[in-house]
Amino acid sequence: MRRDASDALHTAYSWLQEGTCTAKTGKRLWSVTGHLSLAAGWLSYDSGRPADARSLYNEALAAARIAEDPGLEAHAFGCLSLLAKASGRPREAISAAQGAGAQSVANSYGSPKMLSLFEMREAGGWALLGDTSATDRAIIHAHKLYAHGPREADPDWLEFYHPGEPAALEALARADLAQHERAAAGAEQAVLLHGDQFARNRALYTADVAMQHAVKERPESEAAVDAAGRVLAYLPEVRSDRLLQQWHNVSSALQRHASVPASSDLAYVCGVQARGAQVIRDGVQGGDHGRTPGGKPRTGDQADREQGVVSVEAMTSG
Repeated sequence: MRRDASDALHTAYSWLQEGTCTAKTGKRLWSVTGHLSLAAGWLSYDSGRPADARSLYNEALAAARIAEDPGLEAHAFGCLSLLAKASGRPREAISAAQGAGAQSVANSYGSPKMLSLFEMREAGGWALLGDTSATDRAIIHAHKLYAHGPREADPDWLEFYHPGEPAALEALARADLAQHERAAAGAEQAVLLHGDQFARNRALYTADVAMQHAVKERPESEAAVDAAGRVLAYLPEVRSDRLLQQWHNVSSALQRHASVPASSDLAYVCGVQARGAQVIRDGVQGGDHGRTPGGKPRTGDQADREQGVVSVEAMTSG
């Protein structure tokens, strides 16, 4: 899938460089190219290529400004904020999310839901810095904005940001603040609110549940083992470097509770399963990321829509 996105992006740039069109069509093509850059960037991010992702997100930002597309520009800033936080650059994450970046652009867009997401992105940066007060302010503001409900201005890519996602992002911030009790409860709530949607996100947040139960001040090893067991069911289908890394982290955390038989057994299983999933991933990096183990094409729920990436068809329709 990553290769497909790269090929589509190359084609789009060829059209821009070699084609002839009206100014209106040109802007539309730049907008589509920017969305393709975001899609390729997210696939790079999810497959453990942060440098490639950053370059592609910046390409999307440039395309958005040429196209005069504020929604795309805000989306690109939001992606850069997410990537910066994941890469351990909290101040950059905050800057991209707040007034100088995503929120500044989105303020005129008419989507409280979009602003809520960027407030949560900002909260993640503050949490990584260890600033509890700033984190709490951003989280409270994000929840208030989300309570305004949907608007016609909400872009299609925001589909993934349903009630489970604010809970999940708050839980991640609580974890970075070492508030593990609240983080575990929030991650559990996120999994419940996700329902049957967005398999990758459910898997990641279930792994968060296991991690938080394992590392909190009074560890609950049985709860951690139960959550880790639920994650096992996702690994054959959900192929993601982020999930594999989470799985390794859970396995390491469970090793601390080796005195609990179930924990010791599952920690071993975790290690074996993670190594097996790594082999599977390495075997399909040539181009099968877009297919399930049975060879069927992955649905949008299984792949590109889970972090707010829309299909090429959706970008070019209307």
